[in-house]
Amino acid sequence: MIVDDSLLVRKVLTDVLSGDPDLRIAGWASNGRLALAKLRTLRPDVILLDIEMPEMNGLATIPGIRKILPKTPIIMFSTLTEQGAEATLDALALGASDYVTKPSNENMAATSEAIRRDLVPKIKALCHFPSRVQNAAPETPSLIIPAARPEIRVRAAPVRSSQLKIIAIGVSTGGPDALAKLLPTFPANFPLPVVIAQHMPPIFTELLARRLASNCALPVREGKPGESLVPGCIWIAPGDFHMIVRTEEHKYCLQTHQGPRENFCRPSVDVLFRSVAAVYGASSLGVILTSMGQDGWRGCESLCAVGASVIVQDEATSIVWGMPGIVARAGLAEKILPLERIGVEIFRRVAAQPSLQPIH
Repeated sequence: MIVDDSLLVRKVLTDVLSGDPDLRIAGWASNGRLALAKLRTLRPDVILLDIEMPEMNGLATIPGIRKILPKTPIIMFSTLTEQGAEATLDALALGASDYVTKPSNENMAATSEAIRRDLVPKIKALCHFPSRVQNAAPETPSLIIPAARPEIRVRAAPVRSSQLKIIAIGVSTGGPDALAKLLPTFPANFPLPVVIAQHMPPIFTELLARRLASNCALPVREGKPGESLVPGCIWIAPGDFHMIVRTEEHKYCLQTHQGPRENFCRPSVDVLFRSVAAVYGASSLGVILTSMGQDGWRGCESLCAVGASVIVQDEATSIVWGMPGIVARAGLAEKILPLERIGVEIFRRVAAQPSLQPIH
């Protein structure tokens, strides 16, 4: 179901989405009030919801949708502005599932291609379509994610575990809500740095960091080049930049760059995790939370290759079990846990260490 007051946007979305044999438009509405009136009859599988609309905007509509259809995925249309980013984060906090950048009225060909590239995969992932992963590494065949549930084997923990020095987190769809639940559980005296790659565009990541910081005992900020990786601080990769860790003059620090996208993503979890594996080795813990796609799979391979540990969020508590599922199916995860137990597992591992030396 498309809910947008722009006739042009509704037409472009209808034309592109109807061209996919797996998708069908259930209905349209020009504002939230009309959408709520149609929901019980249409019962759509997914709702595409604009933010700015007359009579009842997207933010006011979300609670009404959730009363009628508590679990139906909602994808928000957002503008790439600070106001649009704030509204999108508000929408995600209210129960929206994901978002896409609102189609432009200027270049319809580019807009149509962006819808095919960005929106269609999200619709299918949120509706749990069995699908072919198209962005596998060139040297490997594309993965088929079957409808049947395959056997998943967890990876044995390293025989001799190294003392943890860093936590690296990769997350995408459903990430803001998952981080908002996980990070506030970290105590003020948490003795390790935490680095996060969350798939988000510019502006969004800075605002997300600010929001998380307001509810966390630890400082949370967007990563800046040259910052020292000190214990007890959380960094989020900036939108449209890869974030990596490196050593400079015997200190651990952050760097950012705009190298090629990996898995169509920048920031990329793979890029961050590879750097963590190279710098911290077995003293790393990788965490993959709710996300679509396969970014993070190769990075987790790099962590496991150096003796580090990986844990992933389970399917039941994930909005989309894409990245966590691929890592789990590849046998790279030591543990597959519900979101509420991931913080407990991290603290258990940290508490089990006899001592932790500060990183200078």
